[in-house]
Amino acid sequence: MAKPVHSMIRVFDEARSLDFYRRAFGLEVADQLKFADFALIYLRHPSSPFELELTVNFDRKDPYQLGDGYGHLAVVVEDLEAEHARFERETLAPGPLRDFKHDGKTLARFFFVSDPDGYKIEVIQRGGRFG
Repeated sequence: MAKPVHSMIRVFDEARSLDFYRRAFGLEVADQLKFADFALIYLRHPSSPFELELTVNFDRKDPYQLGDGYGHLAVVVEDLEAEHARFERETLAPGPLRDFKHDGKTLARFFFVSDPDGYKIEVIQRGGRFG
């Protein structure tokens, strides 16, 4: 059986990305591999073995164009309102709180935030399908 282990994104500014993911989600460097032309940085939260792999290409001169195929990463939190307020205090520019409903029933409460490269991350209230 396959087990998901990481998701990779390319980032333009290593320091800004590391700062964002540390402040926003408590992700810390689990491993880092430097090569002549690029680096792979694996970030992990203590609560999960899943990693976010940041790829930094050293010769990159311009920010990445995300195109129209990327969707988002998602994380769950215990207290959505408290996290939203914390993101605002950290000047991480969270989007508005939203309720996702189907047939009049709330399926999820969430907000989105974008990392320094424009990748969207959905922050979801723990519960229901996202327990």
